[in-house]
Amino acid sequence: MIFLYNLSIQLYYFLVWFASFFKDKAKKWYVGRKNIFQTLENQLEGNAAPIIWFHAASLGEFEQARPIIEAIKIENPPFDSKNPKSETQNQKSFKILLTFFSPSGYEVRKDYESADYVFYLPLDTPQNAQKFLNMVKPAAVFWVKYEFWYHYLRAIQNRQIPLILFSAVFRENQFFFKWYGKAFLNLLKGFTQIFVQNEQSYNLLKIKGLQNVQIAGDTRFDRVSATVQNVQSFPIVEQFKNHNKLLIIGSSWSEDLAVLLPFLNGFKFPLKVIIAPHEIQENKLQVLENQLVKKSIRYSQVQNIKPEELKTFEVLLIDNVGMLASLYQSGEFAYIGGAFQQGLHNILEPATFGMPVIFGKKYHKNPEAQDLIALGGAFSIQNSAEFELLFERLYQNDEQRQAAGNICRTYIAQNIGGATKVWDYFQKNISI
Repeated sequence: MIFLYNLSIQLYYFLVWFASFFKDKAKKWYVGRKNIFQTLENQLEGNAAPIIWFHAASLGEFEQARPIIEAIKIENPPFDSKNPKSETQNQKSFKILLTFFSPSGYEVRKDYESADYVFYLPLDTPQNAQKFLNMVKPAAVFWVKYEFWYHYLRAIQNRQIPLILFSAVFRENQFFFKWYGKAFLNLLKGFTQIFVQNEQSYNLLKIKGLQNVQIAGDTRFDRVSATVQNVQSFPIVEQFKNHNKLLIIGSSWSEDLAVLLPFLNGFKFPLKVIIAPHEIQENKLQVLENQLVKKSIRYSQVQNIKPEELKTFEVLLIDNVGMLASLYQSGEFAYIGGAFQQGLHNILEPATFGMPVIFGKKYHKNPEAQDLIALGGAFSIQNSAEFELLFERLYQNDEQRQAAGNICRTYIAQNIGGATKVWDYFQKNISI
């Protein structure tokens, strides 16, 4: 099993290298890891503070880590590097190191202010894992949700470094529970503590003999709740909306837009639409603009026109990263992309603002999507015809729309607290 795992890692590296000549994302993945250890050495030089290492696959997992990172920073006074052993030195003075696997996370959050160091995670080989740990010397490690890199996790466990997994979800068909997955199941047993999102995950691990398991929910609930408390305001969006109903299409891919645009292009009632594509490369924005029949404008172009003219546009294209979570405050409906192919993106952000959430058909790996569908706050569609029927019903029936939105808002409120459980466990049980 491990031989095949190592072979697949090397094959993956070769494929990314090859793809880097043609695809921008692959190029960022490859180039970002060049000379990574030299970069690590340069940035860590002179550090005397204990380091807490967080690893997140991409941007969504980062959002799960964020409330815990920020809890650490709130209780974390500046470290006295000149006198690290002073009796007055607070023992909770840590530095945060954050790693990403994907450019989608690293490129957006490489300047994240609450992390002292942000890097790509070097490829998972035995040599890289040992070299990384020798340089970083983490006092504790937090692993977010998934990405079980065998050599890193085994090296951490062999060094008996406290290792916490949180916001995890497990399903019966995962490789841990297959005959060939014993090595990775043993990795799970080596975590100091595992915090899972739901009872199904808890029971699966318990059946396999794991005792280091606790239900804490999904820390993203804490993060999206904090977004509401610290929401950004966008007067330009309100000018664009001009008191009309607003549909926000968040993190959309071409597969989502192929379903939505035929209906939206022909919709005859007053409606404003904001589209925030998952990928905002110029060529893809141009393709989208050509597909739109209704009058559209990019957010970056809004400053060049007068407010009265802005009201005449029906579609606003978001061509930047970072404002989507706060945009949902202005909407009446949300469609979240990814569930026709890539994987459903974050539906908790719109849900916390109390609006019905719509998405495609591949949502069964998302517990929150299943929960909200069962409760009546979210809706899955198979095709354009289903979207048309659903949207027109919600558009015409304000009472039903508001009821669905209230279900979403209540669901968020009832699931807050996962980050507190993780952080409390760390403070009470991990001695650094």
